Amino acid sequence: MRYLIHLALLLTLCSTHALANDTQLVELIIFRQSSQTIPASQVAPDNWANGATPVTREMLRSTQLDHFVKKLTPANGYQVLLHKAWLQTSNGTSVQVAVSEGTESFAHYPVEGTISMELERTSQVQMDFWINQFNPDATLLSSERFKQSALVANDQVTFIDHGTLGALIRIQAQGNKAADSSANSASQYME
Repeated sequence: MRYLIHLALLLTLCSTHALANDTQLVELIIFRQSSQTIPASQVAPDNWANGATPVTREMLRSTQLDHFVKKLTPANGYQVLLHKAWLQTSNGTSVQVAVSEGTESFAHYPVEGTISMELERTSQVQMDFWINQFNPDATLLSSERFKQSALVANDQVTFIDHGTLGALIRIQAQGNKAADSSANSASQYME
């Protein structure tokens, strides 16, 4: 009978891990590091999100890299264009999300783009962002493109340089508290 209880607890523990999604806290800062803008040869396409999963209000979290933002001031030659943190879940190792900042105008935002991430201990990140300028009638006037790839070590702030634009990104693995507490409970019963 005792072994049946242990087996049931072990199966419960294994199923919790099998059903649990990997969760990461992703924080992204995009900033201008020059007063100069370099417009792309074309404006941002209407399908800029390209089928990526949008970062929703429910996914947003409090930002933790505010001490960097305090240094990225116009007095120091910088302008923060986007600063967001969100909880990212994945069933596998690859995700693509759409991120935007500002007021929507004809399905475009002042800052819009996608991030593709291969989430591992060191994540491969591909960013494709558009920084848009609008006409008085709210149509697109011009766009700058920030397209860059980088390796991002887990829980490390990584700087991504792109000429007049730059980004800081951090990806932190979040512990699955339910699975951790199940593991602790199961080990107590097995002793």
